Amino acid sequence: MRMPRVIPRALPARLVAFLRVAACLLLCWGGLAAGQAAPLTAPPGHQQPILVLQYNGAIGPAAADYFLHGLHEARRRNAQLLVFELDTPGGLDSSMRDIIKAILNAPIPVATWVAPSGARAASAGTYILYASQIAAMAPASNLGAATPIAIGGLPGGTPAGKSPPGNADTERRKMVNDAAAYLRSLAQLHGRNAAFAESAVREAHSMSAKEALDAHVIDLIAARVDDLARALDGRVIRLNTGEVTLHTAGAPVIRVEPGWRTELLEVVGNPPVAALLMMAGIYGLFLELLHPGVALPGIVGAICLLLALYAFQMLPVDWSGVALIFLGCVLMVAELFLPTFGVVGLGGLVALVAGLLMLIRPEVPGFGISGGFIAALTLVTALMIFGVGGFALRARRRPVVSGREALIGAEGTVTAVSGGDAWAHVAGETWQVRSARDGGVLRPGVRVRVLAVEDLILRVIPIGDEN
Repeated sequence: MRMPRVIPRALPARLVAFLRVAACLLLCWGGLAAGQAAPLTAPPGHQQPILVLQYNGAIGPAAADYFLHGLHEARRRNAQLLVFELDTPGGLDSSMRDIIKAILNAPIPVATWVAPSGARAASAGTYILYASQIAAMAPASNLGAATPIAIGGLPGGTPAGKSPPGNADTERRKMVNDAAAYLRSLAQLHGRNAAFAESAVREAHSMSAKEALDAHVIDLIAARVDDLARALDGRVIRLNTGEVTLHTAGAPVIRVEPGWRTELLEVVGNPPVAALLMMAGIYGLFLELLHPGVALPGIVGAICLLLALYAFQMLPVDWSGVALIFLGCVLMVAELFLPTFGVVGLGGLVALVAGLLMLIRPEVPGFGISGGFIAALTLVTALMIFGVGGFALRARRRPVVSGREALIGAEGTVTAVSGGDAWAHVAGETWQVRSARDGGVLRPGVRVRVLAVEDLILRVIPIGDEN
């Protein structure tokens, strides 16, 4: 016996279209992933390119992210040399060490070039220069002043120029000794002047480009990338993976711009921007507290506050300053509700200013918040809380002028009584009314006051009989 033939049902048109789009997206993603994974090798007869990264500013998370991205791009493009064009006053130790670790373990040579003319590689920049396989400087540039600075200052608040006592002196010596040994080891790794490395850390010595070249601190001086490429042509560089011979004369130069992540880190990691994000978050939560249910201020405030906290964990932040800022805002908000005649509000302003002054530790080069910015932010915050908050509270305390609540206490006149039901003219409308007193009788023409609203019936009492 033949079984009946089962004809499959056709798939819905929307499902078929969705599957087609999903398949196309998967194919495109696979092609992009394959293109990113495969290195871009140079065509036959062409030289491998030179990739150039240009960074100007304090060494921080954005600089580290930019360098790591550029190193990955150099490997993808099969570059023979990565040039890190640097101009920095210094920066954070953690970001500096991330860059140095990447340089020491890079599969291609890295040339740190202090440029353009007049640039500097101070503090953290000196360490990066010593760690690079090739150290170069532009004319009229300088390096040095690599003494580490205790983030947050020395314990006990020791004034500058005086010897810190006891444990503070021990901590200082440990920090300086560690930094000197680190820079000295980098100098020995590449056969550079270790004596200057020691003095740059212990005595904050600096050198010009010419002095650095004569003292074997750097390898060469070059005014342009082309000059640098010609000077390095034929040089043998020793890496962890073996020796590499450079053929850089006439090689194509590719400049790598910062990606969106680097730009985001640079914006969010800017101390004034981080402070603004934190205050914007406080403003948003404050407005949501005054007007519950609006949602938009609360959502924006929460996002800004989370971005500020993300920035703070990357910056040299004193968390006692953050606590003082929150305390100041809480006290200023409490002033709106408490009859303290400005005492609590004034204390809040003082706490806010102290918190902003302590927020970013200015000891680290390239980081800090100016006094004018702090004054402007304090003024805006005070106007925001006392002005907008006071206006919102006054609006909430005004008597209700519409709706059911507005009828309570309203006066009216009984207009008609029929079969035990009475009607009265109240607030410009005719309402069915009942006496609020058991057994009470309403008569036409009697003036009444509303005591309660039950559904669409008003409970009233004749004026004069309220007691």
